[in-house]
Amino acid sequence: MKLVVGLGNPGKEYEKTRHNIGFNVLNLYLKKHSINLDKDKFNGKYAKTNINGEEVIFLEPQTYMNASGDCVRKVVDFYKIKHEDILIIQDDLDMEIGKIKLKEKSSSGGHNGIKDIELKLGTNDIKRLKIGISNNKMMDTKDYVLGKFNKDDQEKLEKSYEICLNIIDDFLTMNFDLLMGKYNKR
Repeated sequence: MKLVVGLGNPGKEYEKTRHNIGFNVLNLYLKKHSINLDKDKFNGKYAKTNINGEEVIFLEPQTYMNASGDCVRKVVDFYKIKHEDILIIQDDLDMEIGKIKLKEKSSSGGHNGIKDIELKLGTNDIKRLKIGISNNKMMDTKDYVLGKFNKDDQEKLEKSYEICLNIIDDFLTMNFDLLMGKYNKR
């Protein structure tokens, strides 16, 4: 069983903010595959489905970013999901807008949602799909990540989103080292 988690904050006021890029990518993927987040349990919204013979759970924690680990841990425990079968979709301040990178066994890079997931799962051995949102050193980090993308940034991101959807498809069937080799060279 695989678990694909999009990170973000629940609520209308956070829609389309930089910190919600994980929710955005997950929702695009679900829309493309006509999957609905039809379950509301474990402090999250999720869908459980079968894709090409693989059971998959798609999850949006509703605990707010800094407590994402609570929800992820409950789903992992209930469904007995191995850590190596988890993919977290997150924003990354240290990468230019729209840049994509797959990582595993790395530090949180200061991302509070990742920090909480690592803390609650007791490991940093987590596969991640990181999407660059750039950084504005002239703004407070909290204000920046909770701000919305401008039109130019949105256009750059749209080009990256299609690649992200392909990465999720490939994650369900491909060895992660091969997956990183395929997509991290871009």
